[in-house]
Amino acid sequence: MEAVVNADTAAAEAPVEENKKRRLNDDNNGSSIVLSSEELKKLLEPLSKEQLITLLADAGSQFSAVADDIRDVASKDPAHRKLFVRGLAWETTSQALRDAFEQYGEIEEGAVITDKATGKSRGFGFITFKHMDSAQRALKEPSKNIDGRITVCNLASSGSTTTATDQAQRKLYIGGLSYETSSDTLLTIFSQYGEIEEGAVAYDKNTNKSRGFAFVTFKTLEAAKRAMDDPNKNIEGRHVIVKLAAEGQKEKAAAQAAALQVQVATQVQPGYATVTPNLASYPRAQVAAPQAPTLGFATYTPGIAYTTQPAYAALSATTQYATAGPQYNPAQYAQYASAFQAQQAPQGGLPTGAGGGGLPYYTGGT
Repeated sequence: MEAVVNADTAAAEAPVEENKKRRLNDDNNGSSIVLSSEELKKLLEPLSKEQLITLLADAGSQFSAVADDIRDVASKDPAHRKLFVRGLAWETTSQALRDAFEQYGEIEEGAVITDKATGKSRGFGFITFKHMDSAQRALKEPSKNIDGRITVCNLASSGSTTTATDQAQRKLYIGGLSYETSSDTLLTIFSQYGEIEEGAVAYDKNTNKSRGFAFVTFKTLEAAKRAMDDPNKNIEGRHVIVKLAAEGQKEKAAAQAAALQVQVATQVQPGYATVTPNLASYPRAQVAAPQAPTLGFATYTPGIAYTTQPAYAALSATTQYATAGPQYNPAQYAQYASAFQAQQAPQGGLPTGAGGGGLPYYTGGT
């Protein structure tokens, strides 16, 4: 019975083997169908992205020429090859940065960014690989120890790879360190709580001496919590403080705000009464308000007579008056003058009398 089954199976497999042999022979004889580029494109159009990736990956792994073409096309855009590296030590040079990344592939460009005015490092740099696959290999290990500091790298085009809220829960502030404590010692002690993403002792830019504190960023929240929960924090004979870096920044901002308020308060000059409340006010001379002048007659001084006025008869002899109106003889003028001298004072109650030249005068009052 088994012999019959085996015979049937062999008979069924025979045509398949024959077809494979025929295809191999056709390929060797050069009689296989050769498709044009346009025909291949039409065949590929209906395929999904996953299917295309699979085909290209298989072809690239079998044929080096295809792999080179895929690599060249993928590496044309520098955004896929350029990395941003942060957390560098102030003394790290561009050459030291390139040396740390050359193990992943050929580097096209690499430099530490420095301040234009001082020429000192700003604590970060950029690495641009020649090929995209080199950058991908470097990103598999984003945290790297360069000159005793744990640095972090990511694609420069993508910005920060973590959200500010997430990083704030993983970044710790360590205060009260000895000035002799190095970054290597710090990382060795805190690595027992979990994998460290970034961390280093803070150094002064000008003197390159420790400032007595540091920052450590863990890769997980659990590791950061373990580091804060452990009460035994004694590093090289110094009891250190460990807390979230965000809390320290809030405390610093509050202290600066309080100091600013005190400074503003001291600059404000208090009122005079506030300084000497029991001191009498300074007397000032009272100046009367100016009054408008009163119009009126000047006071008469006895003994001073008015000047003699010319008689009307004399005025009539003047040519300019002679032609101004009707003419009167001297007798008429004399009669008019006598009547004028005898008339009463005008309204207002001013006294009248005979003055020099026969005209009335005023005896006083304004």
